[in-house]
Parts: sequence; structure tokens; C-alpha cells
Amino acid sequence: MSSDRLPVVLVPACNRVLGHHPFHIAGQKYVDAVRLAGCLPLVVPNARDAELATLLALADGVLLTGSPSNVHPQHFDEGVHDPSLPLDTARDAWTLPFIPQVLARGIPLLAICRGLQETNVALGGTLHQAIHRVPGFADHRADDDAPVDVQYGPAHEVVVEPGGRLEGLLPLRRFAVNSLHGQGVNRLAPGLRVEARSPDGVVEALSTADTPGFAIAVQWHPEWQAASNPVSMALLRAFGDACRAYRDRRSGPGS
Repeated sequence: MSSDRLPVVLVPACNRVLGHHPFHIAGQKYVDAVRLAGCLPLVVPNARDAELATLLALADGVLLTGSPSNVHPQHFDEGVHDPSLPLDTARDAWTLPFIPQVLARGIPLLAICRGLQETNVALGGTLHQAIHRVPGFADHRADDDAPVDVQYGPAHEVVVEPGGRLEGLLPLRRFAVNSLHGQGVNRLAPGLRVEARSPDGVVEALSTADTPGFAIAVQWHPEWQAASNPVSMALLRAFGDACRAYRDRRSGPGS
């Protein structure tokens, strides 16, 4: 394989019913973010167990998108607290077992919003199903009736933890982010490290402590208007560099 080949980044799709028919969908902003990282996005529909090995062989990186849906709480031994909120059990069924395999291989992983929550659950952590109901935490949800630019506008600051991976990647240690999530990290999964928090203490970024390769998860949406955001671009450049390095290792002599 040539080093001129663009790194392939898998983007797991969500599942929606449009009209009377089921569709696999992925937000354009996530696909655009992969291209900003200098990589080739490949949207992946629901994968079967027998297909995971082939997907792992294709991947130079994985981007786990945000979504209106939540991770089903059955995966951390809880019942559904609010049945009105959307779920995507078909996405859970393959991404949750896929994530540990991605990390074990050292395939670069960038996880956004739901993707952060998926990563924590996939590795054995738990979630708060409603952060705004947890004493001491603010309401991190967006106003669904507000214009999209307001929903994705700055909502609160994030403070980067010292000594972590983000500190070495980002140009700032404290910066404003958007906030559009109702769920969030409760118990941190073994092997994960907190990389940033909001002022009220909600986990805003994670990394893996012991697995090889780039693995960063953020609770905010860096893909939104990423090209004009220095923090977003620093994160995407680092992800793209990691994907290119992984591609080159795979295509080197003896591979």
C-alpha cells in the first residue's frame, strides 16, 4: 500500500426510520471533520460479528459520532429512566464490542459526545442518564427550540487536566465549548483517564491510559464549524497525524 493513500477512517452510522423505511445515517459535519483531518471517511452501517475483523483490517482510524440517541442503560445494568428519549440498540450492538478491539490494535480513535459515552460503557464504565438531575451538576442540554447556531454556541468552559494527552495537543488549557448532552460519565471505566472537566465537574474528555495509539474522547462537538476553531483543528490534526502514522506502519516493510 502506498503512503500516498488517504487514511481510511470508519464512521459508524446511526439508525433512523424516515417515512416508513429504516435508514443508516451519519451527520455531514462528522464526515467533513474526517476530511479536515486529511483522511477518507467511510460510513459503516450496522456491522455483523463476522464483519468486524474485515472492518478492523480496513481501518486506519475510527471516528465515533454524536447522535440524538443514547446508549441503552442495559449495558451498564440500569433500566431506562426516561422512555421518551431516543435509543439506538442496533448501533450499540456492534460499536460496543468493536471499540475494545479498535483500542487493542492501536487504531486511532476519536470519539465525540455519544462516542465518548459509548467508549466509557464499552470498557466497563457507567453513565448518568440525566446529568441535570445529579446534585451539583448544571444542565448540559441544549434548547431544542433555539436556532442551531445558538444550540452549538459556547455554553461553558472546559478545563484541561495537567499531565494528560490533551495538554500536549491543544493550544489552550481552558476554553469554551458547546454543550448538547443529557447523559454523561458516572463511573469511569478501568483504563480510562479524565482529560478535561467542565467547571461543575462533569467529565468532558477522556483518553486511554494503557492502550497503544491515539485514543481521545470528548463530550462536546468539535466538529461544529471546526475549520474556524483552533481547538477543533488541533484535535483533528492530531487525529489525522495518528491515522497517517498507523497507515504507514501497516504499509511498511514486513507488514
